[in-house]
Amino acid sequence: MAYDVVIKNGTVIDGSGRAPYRADVAIQGDRIAAIGKVTEAGKRTINADGHIVTPGFVDIHTHLDAQIWWDPVASSSCWHGVTSVVMGNCGVTFAPCKPGDREYLAHLMESVEDIPAQSIMAGMPWQWETYGEYLKALDARAKGMNVGGMVGHCAVRYWAMGPKSLDNQPANADEIARMHDIVEEAIAGGALGFSTSRTILHRTPEGQPVPGTFAEFDELMGIARALGKLRRGLVEAAPGIDSGRPADLAREVHWMTEVSLATGRPVTFGLAQSRPHPTAYAQLLDQISASAARGAQVFAQSTTRGIGVLFGFVNRTLFDRASSWKALRNLTLDQKVAKMRNPEYRATMISEALADPPPIDFAQVFLLPDNEVRYDHRPEESLAAHARRLSVSPAEAFIILSDERNGKAIFNYPFLNPSFDAVEHMLDHPQVVIGLGDSGAHVGQIMDASLPTYFLKYWVKERQHFTLEQAIRKLTRDPAHLFGIQDRGELRQGAHADVNVIDFANLQLPPPVFVQDLPAGGTRYIQKSAGYQCTLVNGQVFMEGGEHTGALAGQVLRSA
Repeated sequence: MAYDVVIKNGTVIDGSGRAPYRADVAIQGDRIAAIGKVTEAGKRTINADGHIVTPGFVDIHTHLDAQIWWDPVASSSCWHGVTSVVMGNCGVTFAPCKPGDREYLAHLMESVEDIPAQSIMAGMPWQWETYGEYLKALDARAKGMNVGGMVGHCAVRYWAMGPKSLDNQPANADEIARMHDIVEEAIAGGALGFSTSRTILHRTPEGQPVPGTFAEFDELMGIARALGKLRRGLVEAAPGIDSGRPADLAREVHWMTEVSLATGRPVTFGLAQSRPHPTAYAQLLDQISASAARGAQVFAQSTTRGIGVLFGFVNRTLFDRASSWKALRNLTLDQKVAKMRNPEYRATMISEALADPPPIDFAQVFLLPDNEVRYDHRPEESLAAHARRLSVSPAEAFIILSDERNGKAIFNYPFLNPSFDAVEHMLDHPQVVIGLGDSGAHVGQIMDASLPTYFLKYWVKERQHFTLEQAIRKLTRDPAHLFGIQDRGELRQGAHADVNVIDFANLQLPPPVFVQDLPAGGTRYIQKSAGYQCTLVNGQVFMEGGEHTGALAGQVLRSA
């Protein structure tokens, strides 16, 4: 009997961390049937000679909760070898949700994650109230990737406490019990965990900290006991470490440690180096090492490069506080270019920018290359350096550089993880996993969903800091294991056939592009790649040569 697919003559990097080896991979249905020398024919044969064959990548930090309904291929993740994604991070989800609360949760997501509420309301079917019902609705939706999610504290607290949840006052025993029961239903229904936001940066449309920001230990533990009771799922947090104060860092690690010890469940949180507190991340690494010594499962997740805000005339610029710049926002790109090329209007733009400059260090804003993008920025690539070279102000340099590219120049301001030494320190730590790509979120501000491709290009191919087998494990088995995603993240007989065939020698990463393709006319950044010959999801070729094949074989990932 012929196999459905046979991938021939590739170099297999199976996700376990073992050394690469040359082998064929045979697929029957949605499972890997054999790895080794395969002599039987395949209904389709993929020649992987000269390429690496890896498990599909597992992206554990996305906000695709809304986008997956109108974009079943989950772009930009689909262009970077990702086959499984985790949604529902940072405490913001669309379930549980009472019918009358839908618009509020949509605007809350817009406020926290920069996903247009009008796109959410226009593009989602809202066929659910509980989180379990949300997953059942996803089951029935055709999708290209495997998708799982966590239930968010904001929605849980709003369901259990109503408008009172917005006051961020301590929950009483009855309210905690109600939240425990809601989360228990969600986990039993398949949620991969419970997420919460404790950062003051996440705010409601009215400017208040989101529900749960100041939740006390009793509330967090009371909710998390639902996971311990079912022995399923994990807790994810956007922690309250913005101040950088040692007491705040210790408080956050304390509750995560105690929750893990009491429930036996892992806890993971977002970690990045910040400019105001450049050494706080290292203190947190030391603290979670101490937690591990006590038996707690506390894992930080961070990126493979700086987390950067993007600026350019395609969307927002650095100088939009000035009226002449802000007036361009609603024009087409051609109209913007015409305005900036008008000598009189350009003079007004420059003078207004000089009169009211933005509070940002122009030495830390970098012009991205217009072909093969890099993020290990050099000082001479900064806007300040370009301004000195041109003997003009930073605002005029911004206009000149943009003009040279017909308005399409993109500038990057890495406001988190600005130091690659810090990124290296985190990536080397045994309790740090790769995450924070934020696919689907901050759509007009950042584009970090390309981090798997950048990780392979920079840290493996260029820097040779990690071997291929180490890097692939970090992108596959490690995140899948942390989130309890079974039979994915490794190439082995009987596992789900989520597979990448990659021309590693020719892997390329072009710069982000700004497009208008969201429901209700919404806009966003996307970023493609080159070098992924094909990506299979559950045995079907999903992406080939960077294009969607039409296959939609994704499944809902449930806690086990």
